[in-house]
Amino acid sequence: MSILRRFSLIFAILRCMTTIEQLNARSVGYLPGLLGIEFLTLEPGRLTSRLAIRPELLAPNGYLHAAAVIALADTTCGYGTFTDLPAGGQNFTTIELKSNFLGTAREGTITCAATRIHGGRTTQVWDAEVKDEKGKTMTLFRCTQLILYSKLG
Repeated sequence: MSILRRFSLIFAILRCMTTIEQLNARSVGYLPGLLGIEFLTLEPGRLTSRLAIRPELLAPNGYLHAAAVIALADTTCGYGTFTDLPAGGQNFTTIELKSNFLGTAREGTITCAATRIHGGRTTQVWDAEVKDEKGKTMTLFRCTQLILYSKLG
């Protein structure tokens, strides 16, 4: 077995053993950490998170900025992809995203539940639903992730 193949298998095993604590630690110093995104639960094909609303995340009109909601949904889907890559997959990148805003918030905490809808060798499709503290759906989100593999030779 080649060294690259061994590395891929070890990486896949370690990725499968990812914990919520490791996901939260991975965010430190990057946009998810700066925004305050916190991961809550992880299972194959599903990840949940939350974000406490604070004044810095509001738009000038006093409502939660759409970019903060998209960041929560995209990050949750992305971290879900990372923890659920197919054998040999090394990483991923978002190649498409879409969001429908059905409501907003000014305070409190919002939650996100991301679910893998399609798990192929080349792409994954994830749906996310962002809800306010009362459980009302604020945003429906879908993204497509391109699975990246190491180049040989």
